[in-house]
Amino acid sequence: MHELALAESIVTTVCERAAGRPVHRITVRIGALTAVLPEAMRFCFELASSGTEAEGAVLDIAAEPATVRCRSCGAEEEITDLILLCDCGSADVAVTAGRELRIVSMEVG
Repeated sequence: MHELALAESIVTTVCERAAGRPVHRITVRIGALTAVLPEAMRFCFELASSGTEAEGAVLDIAAEPATVRCRSCGAEEEITDLILLCDCGSADVAVTAGRELRIVSMEVG
């Protein structure tokens, strides 16, 4: 369950930036290709934030779709499954989005 390690990293980063102030809300953007399950992430965030400035904070998760650019035909498209194929049939694609996990914002008191 890599969500726990990711949640711990988010909590550490947010708490460093909060500088002792309580954290009320955190928004993260998670790419579709990261294999992060939102409910597992929320559960792990609750565990990781216990006893920190982020305890009780709301974790908002925004999904980032996966997109690829085909090296054969040049098309850019969003993909909906883990089979990285272009509509032209080529498997020679470059992932342009969907692997990210970013802290977008945080609200502190």
